Amino acid sequence: QVQLVESGGGLVQAGGSLRLSCAASGRYFFSYALGWFRQAPGKEREFVSSISQGGGRLYYADSGKGRFTISRDDAKNTVYLQMNSLKPEDTAVYFCAAPPYGRSLSFPTDLSDFTSWGQGTQVTVSS
Repeated sequence: QVQLVESGGGLVQAGGSLRLSCAASGRYFFSYALGWFRQAPGKEREFVSSISQGGGRLYYADSGKGRFTISRDDAKNTVYLQMNSLKPEDTAVYFCAAPPYGRSLSFPTDLSDFTSWGQGTQVTVSS
């Protein structure tokens, strides 16, 4: 099991950028697929992006394709989400998440596959 702590959220104008970070504690970080999800007020939590073990496969929701980039640094036990060209509809609390240790996910995009969650970081995009 990993413990996850997000950072990097904030208030930004539309068109701006933010880089979210998620630092993990626990062993075998390199063996986990990792995901970013978000939850806007009054809405369900939704998939944003994920990255496979080793970083060879990247997944994006349509809402972020071409604007968001996920990456990981296993030496630092950290996963990142670079968000460019932000829009007011990107306003949400962003969470990083990991599946149970040892679980391999073919397509790590389903919220129900992730069992370890950070506390979230608020992203607010003003128009």
